[in-house]
Parts: sequence; C-alpha cells; structure tokens
Amino acid sequence: MGPVSDEKVNQYLRQTRDLFGDEIYVELDPTPSGTSSIKSTQKPSYSEFPSDLSLFNQHINQCHKCELGNSRTNFVFGVGDPKASLVIVGEAPGEQEDLKGEPFVGRAGKLLDKILAAIDRSREKDVYICNVLKCRPPNNRDPLASEVSECEPYLIHQINLIRPKLIVALGRVAGKTLLNVDNSLKSMRGQLHDYHGTPLIVTYHPAALLRNPNWKTDAWKDFKWIRSIIDA
Repeated sequence: MGPVSDEKVNQYLRQTRDLFGDEIYVELDPTPSGTSSIKSTQKPSYSEFPSDLSLFNQHINQCHKCELGNSRTNFVFGVGDPKASLVIVGEAPGEQEDLKGEPFVGRAGKLLDKILAAIDRSREKDVYICNVLKCRPPNNRDPLASEVSECEPYLIHQINLIRPKLIVALGRVAGKTLLNVDNSLKSMRGQLHDYHGTPLIVTYHPAALLRNPNWKTDAWKDFKWIRSIIDA
C-alpha cells in the first residue's frame, strides 16, 4: 500500500472522533480468524446524527427521551456562530427561554450580551450559546442525572461539530454537571478543565451577577482570561 495523505488521515481521525469520542481503539494482539476482539461499550454513537447544526436541530427537536419533552413549550437547541471559538453552556432553559426557544434571554441574557460585547464577541460573532438540557425542568429545578444522561450526547455532538477553542460553563450547576463533580463554584473557578478533549472554564451565571453585583469584578477577570485564550 502506498503512502496515505494527511487529508485521509485527518478524515479518518474526524470520523473516529464522531463515532467514539476522543479515544482511539488499536488492536495490539489480533485474535484468530472467526473470533471477535471487540468488547461492547456503553459509549453513545454519534454516527446517526447529522453533521450540520441546523439539520441536527431538526433531527432531535421532537425528542421525548425523558419526561421534560412532555412539558416543554419549545425545544431550546442553541444559537450562534456554527464555527465559534467559544461555546457557552448553561444548565437548562428557564421560563423565558422555554417560551422563546432561545437560550439566555431576559435580564440575564442581556447581561451576558454586554459581557460578550466587552470581549468583542456576540451571539452572531464567534460565540455559540446552549444548555446541557434542551428542555425546561419544572419550576427551574436543577437537572436530574437521568435527564443529563439522555441530553448530554446532544451537547457533545454540538461541540464536536463546532470544534471551539474553549467551553465556558455558566454557574455551579452547569459546571458540576459537565465535570461530573459536586464541587463549589469557588473550587471550580480559576482552573482550566477538560470536557471530552476541549478546555473548559467555569464562571458565574449572569443571573447570579444580577443578584450579587459584587461578583462582577471576579467575573470580569474570568472573561479577560477567556478572551486571552480564544484570541491566542
């Protein structure tokens, strides 16, 4: 067999990542013919998902894998630049998001827009905004583990399609859900975490900044750090 081009290698790696995430499986000790060396895994398969964000939205926006599909007004897929270097993730839609079908609207959304403008970004420019859950939990309660289990593969596929430089989790609930820990916001802030191969930072939710403006100084420090990463 002749040499393989770099494009072929890159295509293979992209396809492998879409199917299996960030792990590559190599057969080091082949088994005899007629036997299988592949063990079954519980990893979600993304091969059935479209490779375009708009088509992906159409593919999943009638989802009823959990009970939230029965109570939602709108499925809140996400908005923004499909080639963004920054993906912002909240925990779940609230009342206004459920009504409008768009993440981070209302007062918290307007504050987020101002913060993004301060780092020369917007919903249309180099930023994609979404949530871990695509449907609103009753009374804005925290996501249940069973709901995250059903919905998180959608988020992972969105991130795989966008391929951002950085993910920012807004608020303790989003941070601990994505990192699968039960830590305080203080302990998660100021660190560069990893989420399925993409760097992740946890900072304040804009709704928390509205409740306690004293936190805005620390939030601004976080976003200056965020800007330095995505501008690099």
